Amino acid sequence: MQKEKLRSIRKKKGYTQQQIADIIATDVSNYSRKESGDVKIVRAEWEKIANFLDVTMEDIYEEDDSQIVVNNDHPVFNDSSASGVYQYNNNTIPLSIVENLQEYISLLKAENQKLQAEIKTLKARK
Repeated sequence: MQKEKLRSIRKKKGYTQQQIADIIATDVSNYSRKESGDVKIVRAEWEKIANFLDVTMEDIYEEDDSQIVVNNDHPVFNDSSASGVYQYNNNTIPLSIVENLQEYISLLKAENQKLQAEIKTLKARK
């Protein structure tokens, strides 16, 4: 379910998706999925967005039918993980795949930090 109230107010106030993504500490593609209703916007994010847009939460909040919650570090699906699988858009995703992807993301983040530090060192030499 698209967040039309949020999208409308954001555009009316002249803000980009990137600016809102920065406020909730996510990337623009993830924010776009949140605004389009594919990914759940959690309460803390609704509050940050409302404060940034200088509106009440009721002005922008719409019920969320999203299947997935993204918690900046890893996905947490709304159904029970006790079965060893997650449901996303009526597709079953084995828990092992989700865990593997989470580990891979962590490795990529660590590599990214290492490369950023290396870039800083190289720039400092100039």
